[in-house]
Amino acid sequence: MSQENIGSSTGDFLKEDGILEETQAQAIKEVIAWQLAEAMKMQQISKNKMAAVLKASRSQVDRLLDLQNDITLRSLQRAAAVVGRRVNIELV
Repeated sequence: MSQENIGSSTGDFLKEDGILEETQAQAIKEVIAWQLAEAMKMQQISKNKMAAVLKASRSQVDRLLDLQNDITLRSLQRAAAVVGRRVNIELV
């Protein structure tokens, strides 16, 4: 007897609750913030150094890495460039 999935997927559940897009956006922010923090750690770039290179305050860098804040694409691009990365966004 073949075992098939019973019920709906997580995506279907989130869509039914009307929070799919919000959840996806939060997940993307978490991944990008984590990747940025990891790149900073690997390259031994402190938050203070990042702030100096970006000509920003330390609190702005904290907001960049804080998942609760909305950050602009430009801010992400600038921070990514400091660690030798780039932001790539596509519609699928």
